[in-house]
Amino acid sequence: MEASFVIAKLITLVLSLVVAYLAYHGYRRNGQTPMLYVAAGFVFIGAGAICEGLIYLVFRTTIVSAALVQAAIVSSGMVLILVSLTK
Repeated sequence: MEASFVIAKLITLVLSLVVAYLAYHGYRRNGQTPMLYVAAGFVFIGAGAICEGLIYLVFRTTIVSAALVQAAIVSSGMVLILVSLTK
């Protein structure tokens, strides 16, 4: 796998987990449930950032199948963030 691709995916994972941590910290400090949804949403987005390559390599699936799983995970994170904005 291309090193620059892996680095870009890892940066995305780290950034999403930092945002998730800050959102969770905000939830613990203020007790606002929407911040918990934001934290969970960014965890899903971060997991989606790296899962495509892992699924493709580990389970030997097609890239299309791996991309579909990745899109579902990232979409779940977006739904959680959207729910947080409507509360």
